[in-house]
Amino acid sequence: MSLKILVAYKRVVDYNVRIQVKPDNSGVVTDGVKLSPNPFDEIALEEALRLRDAGIASEVVVATIAPADAQAHLRNGLAMGANRAIHVVTDAAIQPLTAARTLLKLVESVQPDIVILGKQAIDDDANQTGQMLATIWGRPQSTFASKLAIADGKATVTREVDAGLEVLEVDLPAVITTDLRLNEPRFIKLPDIMKAKSKPLETLQLADLGVEAADTFTTTHYAAPAKRSKGVMVKDAAGLVAALKQKGLL
Repeated sequence: MSLKILVAYKRVVDYNVRIQVKPDNSGVVTDGVKLSPNPFDEIALEEALRLRDAGIASEVVVATIAPADAQAHLRNGLAMGANRAIHVVTDAAIQPLTAARTLLKLVESVQPDIVILGKQAIDDDANQTGQMLATIWGRPQSTFASKLAIADGKATVTREVDAGLEVLEVDLPAVITTDLRLNEPRFIKLPDIMKAKSKPLETLQLADLGVEAADTFTTTHYAAPAKRSKGVMVKDAAGLVAALKQKGLL
């Protein structure tokens, strides 16, 4: 069995960066801020590469929907080992349903057997794009994957759920979203970075794909979290109860 895998690979503010709200509260500061692959999408790409390394897949295609300056981000995915990349260029902020509709256009072009993406992006934490893509594609889905096995045209996925673990078997083609414990992404070596420069990178304009925008909400205001007050030491349980009552928490 030799499959084709499409990986959605979003660029976000690096998880180590301390987010700052703009002075006018219109958004978060991104100028001069380190941007990195969404950690869950890195796990998705790593899993796709492992399937290819095992001979289960023949091609891994990595794709992003982002401004024109995101090519370095895609080259990172190519350096990890993806065979080729697709860059859907737009300066607009993309909400999950528009992202899913855009990915569906890529699915129609690439014809993958599996689409793998992170369960959520750490910038909006929406956890919606994978589920929406599966719905509009009309294919099975398995989310929050912590283990994945492919055999006989089926994917067996161990999912992390509130009650523990759940195992699902879905027919391919299918959409799979990844959880943190699925794998640990590989370290990119300098020779791989050099090789990535010659790998195919296709550029498409979002406006040319005929995707219907599906923006359903508008963010009107951003605010930084309230600063935490200094902790208070209490001598005993009675003191703790009294302190909580004083704050109106009991």
